[in-house]
Amino acid sequence: MSFRLAAYAVCVEEGRVLLARHVSPEGTSTWTLPGGGVEHGEDPYDAVVREVAEETGRDAVVERLLGVDSRTIPAAKARAGVEHQNVGVFYRVRLTAGRLRPEPNGETAESVWTPLPDVSALRRSSLVDVGLSLARSLPPTGHTAPVPVGGLVRH
Repeated sequence: MSFRLAAYAVCVEEGRVLLARHVSPEGTSTWTLPGGGVEHGEDPYDAVVREVAEETGRDAVVERLLGVDSRTIPAAKARAGVEHQNVGVFYRVRLTAGRLRPEPNGETAESVWTPLPDVSALRRSSLVDVGLSLARSLPPTGHTAPVPVGGLVRH
């Protein structure tokens, strides 16, 4: 089984959420939250700020921890064809300085403010649904029920 620890930013303002369009090396496009892998020895809190800057060009301030999501993706659905566990740490962030731009030499083609009602029609990562669920419900334990995967939602 492969494993990944990642930190994700949930930035909601005026009925919109900041989403990043990830383009895989194969050319498929999926909307996701800004964020990504925590480097060895890095604190997830610092990783989410770094990832927002790298992927969007914006500086971010963490406002609060929303929760942690741990999910196992069966080999048949995982990108690498090997069972995979992803542990995501979700933070509510507020953007401060900078301008939105594509990630230089990266897989984030663009970052855009998306009206919340439009999210359900997007081909998106399950991370978007998890992050928005945590932001809406603010569960005291920081845990959200598993997000069903199907339709336009992808791991």
